[in-house]
Amino acid sequence: MSDTPYRPIPCAEHERLEFAALTRQWLDATVEAGEHAGCRRLRPLDVYTRDGAEWLLAETESGERLTLRLDSLRF
Repeated sequence: MSDTPYRPIPCAEHERLEFAALTRQWLDATVEAGEHAGCRRLRPLDVYTRDGAEWLLAETESGERLTLRLDSLRF
């Protein structure tokens, strides 16, 4: 996924992630690419920009921290 150009996500989805991070809400998401592909329950910790793409730092129910590109996620 990191070799493909970043596709910005809709503002509403970005705001949803930021709100979930602020309120410590769990979200059910599908990660569509990369080593963490599949259905996951995530708690967003931070949303940020790096290297021309937007990223999510999230925690899984088992406590693992994942860094995921936003255009690889579906909610």
